[in-house]
Amino acid sequence: MGTTLHTLRPPEGARKRKKRVGRGIGSHRGKTSGRGMKGQLARHNAMPVAFEGGQNPIHRRVPKRGFVRVEKVVAFGVNLGRLDALFDAGSEVTLETLRERGIVPKKATIVKLLGDGEITKPMTVRLHRASESARRKLEAVGGTFEAVEVGK
Repeated sequence: MGTTLHTLRPPEGARKRKKRVGRGIGSHRGKTSGRGMKGQLARHNAMPVAFEGGQNPIHRRVPKRGFVRVEKVVAFGVNLGRLDALFDAGSEVTLETLRERGIVPKKATIVKLLGDGEITKPMTVRLHRASESARRKLEAVGGTFEAVEVGK
């Protein structure tokens, strides 16, 4: 029989039983349950995670700086020299082909063609953006650039 949902169990030793304290003097953890005599830690009140004994906590002492632009768009750059080394003459370069070859990560939504390096083969490049120098170099060897919309 294979593993099914009703036969799943945690590995041996993965789940420990809760220590039952305060169950009589003979249990070695009776009366005060291992909390000592009196004081803040003996009383059953949980303190906040960032509690520092009453002084102003670090997240309130240090000033806030900067901001995060929610609508910021980051374009992932790919150089012409890299395309020349990885693609044959006359091939079509798209976002999908770049992802298959491991040049562009999955999370990249906008890819920009950059003009660094030399290109010797004509190819069709279908990406979101391209620098002016990349377009000139690509068209000089007989290649074409076609801009595609984001999300396509």
